[in-house]
Amino acid sequence: MDNRPIGVFDSGLGGLTSVMALKDIMPNEKVLFYGDTARTPYGSKSPDTIREFSKQIVKYLIGKDVKMIVIACNTATSMALEMLKDEFKDIPIIGVIDPTVRRVVGDSPKSVGIIGTKATIDSNIYADTLSKYDFKIKTYSLACPAFVPLIEEGIIDNEIMDLTIKYYMDDFVRSGDFDSLILGCTHYPLISSNINRIYPDLRLYSSSAEVIRDVQTILTERDMLAEPNSYRDRYYASDLSENFLRMTDHMFK
Repeated sequence: MDNRPIGVFDSGLGGLTSVMALKDIMPNEKVLFYGDTARTPYGSKSPDTIREFSKQIVKYLIGKDVKMIVIACNTATSMALEMLKDEFKDIPIIGVIDPTVRRVVGDSPKSVGIIGTKATIDSNIYADTLSKYDFKIKTYSLACPAFVPLIEEGIIDNEIMDLTIKYYMDDFVRSGDFDSLILGCTHYPLISSNINRIYPDLRLYSSSAEVIRDVQTILTERDMLAEPNSYRDRYYASDLSENFLRMTDHMFK
């Protein structure tokens, strides 16, 4: 038993979708969330910059005595996970990509579409990881760099978002031979209903939710699950913007 909080971080607000999944699956667990809202988005930054930002945040979370760290950001996972695990060996650190890929492969698709930030797509991390598990799976990848800024601004249930989705994805969906789509950014579940409505034949996989199943497994195996306790969830941001306050109110009301 370990009642210390789970540290969760993201480049901005998208990682809150992982927090929602965690609270749904493991209601006794408490969370210390850090959103790097002052430096979002990570998707357009260099790998070295992303790794440096991620290291700073992990040091901060460890200083807050968390028992585990979840990188609720596909870009940070793809660029920094292995470096962080090598540098901080005394605490379990988990990213969103491998759990998502294992779930997809378990459904035996012949081909898979992947959308994400420019950094995530350029890294080819999803295609490479899918190939590691099943080299026969064909992949189609697409960077959608405008999604995160629009979501961070709260432009979600809006014609602007629908038009942006169509702008990026119409040709991608039309020309790609896939019916499974990985939402390769933890912001994207916030527009999953838009994507479902526009492309109803696609089966969506959320990296936000899949990582939490691995969190539960790891905590169970290490006897680190929390019991009911009085610790309160805490939410930090590098820039306490109106967007952050609006999004937390919207997601946890």
